[in-house]
Formats: sequence, C-alpha cells, structure tokens
Amino acid sequence: MRGATLRDVALLAGVSARTVSNVVNGYAPVTERTRLKVERAIAELDYRPNVLARNLANGRSGQIAVVVPYLDTPYFAELLQAIIPRAREHGYNVLVDQTDGDPEHERELVRRGARGVLFDGMILSPLGLAQEDLSDCDPTLPLVVLGERTSDGTFDHVGIDDVQASREATRHLIDLGRRRVAAVGDQPYPTGEAAQLRTRGYRLAHEDAGLPVDESLIVRTPRFNRADGSRAMTRLLDRPDPPDAAFCYSDLVALGALHTALDRGLRVPEDIALIGYDDIEEGRYSNPTISTVSPDKEAIATTAVDRLLRRMTGTTPLPGVEVRASHRLIPRQSTVGRPS
Repeated sequence: MRGATLRDVALLAGVSARTVSNVVNGYAPVTERTRLKVERAIAELDYRPNVLARNLANGRSGQIAVVVPYLDTPYFAELLQAIIPRAREHGYNVLVDQTDGDPEHERELVRRGARGVLFDGMILSPLGLAQEDLSDCDPTLPLVVLGERTSDGTFDHVGIDDVQASREATRHLIDLGRRRVAAVGDQPYPTGEAAQLRTRGYRLAHEDAGLPVDESLIVRTPRFNRADGSRAMTRLLDRPDPPDAAFCYSDLVALGALHTALDRGLRVPEDIALIGYDDIEEGRYSNPTISTVSPDKEAIATTAVDRLLRRMTGTTPLPGVEVRASHRLIPRQSTVGRPS
C-alpha cells in the first residue's frame, strides 16, 4: 500500500505543499491555525517525512559516525545505547566503527569526515591517535572527541575530570585504612593518555594523605580488559609483600583482578579491596559487586551529539569547547563489604 505523500497532506489540509514542508521542517513561520490543520492531516494520514531524501537534497547523508576502539568493551556499548536515540531525535542514523586502536584506520576515518564521505560528522574516541595527531587536522571538521585526555581546543572534547575521579577512587581505599594500594592499568606511552591521567590521580591521592607511592605497585597493562586485570593481579599476589587494595583503571580490569584474588583464596574486601572505573552493568552483578567511578554516560552522549550538530550546521568555524560531564564514586561490596 502506498504511503501518504507530502502532496496528500497538503490536499487534505487545504494548503500548499510548500506550507506542509515549512511545518514539517520548521523552515518558515506559519499561523497557529494553519500549523494545527497540517498536523491533523499528518496524523490522519500517518505521513512520515522522507528524511533521507530531505538530507540528500540538502547535500547531507543523514548519517553520523561513532568511532570507538573496541565494541567488546561494555563501556562503549553502553555509551552507544545513549548516543543512538539522541541522534535519532534529530533525524540522524548512526554508523558505528571499531578501530582496534589502529592509528591508520582512525586517521583514514578522519579524512573521510573531511571529505564528507558516508557521514556528515563524527564522534571519535581515539586510541591510536595521540593529541598532536588531531591537532594537525582541519579545525573546521565536524568532529567531537570523547575520552579522558588533554585537549588543545581544536575540537570539542567531552569527558570527565579523570584526574579528580581517580584521586577520589584511590582516596576511598586509603580512607578505609589501606596502605599498600596498587594501581592497575598504567600505560606510559603516547596513546595511553587516559591511563596516565588515572595514574596522576592515584599519585595525588597519596600526596593528599601524606603517603609515599611504592612505584612497584603501579602495574602496566596493554588494555583495560579482564585478562589483563587477572594477569596483573597474579603478579601482585606473587610478591612477598602483596597489596591490600587495588585501584583498577576499568571495571573489566577489576573483574579480572577479582577472579584471580578469589581463585587464590583471598577474601574481598577483607584481604584485598578493589575499585574499578566506568560503572558497567556487569560490575553491579558480580559477586562481590564492584565499587566504581561512575561517569554520567547519558550526559556525555547527549552533549557529544548536541555539540556535533552545532559543528555540522554552523556557518562559521567554531572554536573547540572542553565539556566536563559529572562523575560519582559508588562504593559496593568489593571495598565496603556486604551490609551486616
């Protein structure tokens, strides 16, 4: 059965097709009486505007890209679940790509964005590209950068205060009386900016408490996943002086560390307390549940889409804006134990 067209709506409402278009797209003001007539006709005919055709007529694809390092990381999956409906509200479909942290793939996607190929704008969580790589890009690109990294103001950047959040997570463990707190997830290389910020927060928490940092308790991991967390905890527990707590740089790292600690017969949190980062759903259902730093993913998603639309529709280049979403520390069983 043929769907209703814009002309069908115009005929039923007794107005011109241009007037219907103005009501649908908000291009020009119409009287309240006319707008109501058109909206009634749209509802009666169940008219659905052809967003793709409209975008193509305006030289747009109607697509935005969201590019993340790994789709098997729950944090990114949960973030996408918040980004996609926000983009749909504005008539955009979302294309998703995984880079595996490959700098050439990330660079090529940015080039496509510059040429307007396949999508009209991009939300990028880079892993392979360092800040200086993005600094060399055309500042007029419709690009919003996610993640906990420093920004030079070229593009809009949306994240949380990673140093402060990590400081709070470490201080939580210290305030519980733990004195040998490990840091699991350090990545001291150019693309490990998020990890470096978390290490900085870890150090500041020790400085706040007047405690020295045992450098040997800062453990590097290639990724923020379960296997890396498990291997790191194995190394820590094989020491003659193992830690009594660990700040893990993601909830996945914490879950891997938890697995190994329990497998060794340790009690969590009595023998070793663990706190993670990201507040993924899995951490709320582990046994014990994982204490965590919870970024406001809804605010990050909404802000990223809104900032991207501003860059896509602006008639003049916009300066990059640094947007900090809120975060909160959520103590759970892995640090404070079960309620008595």
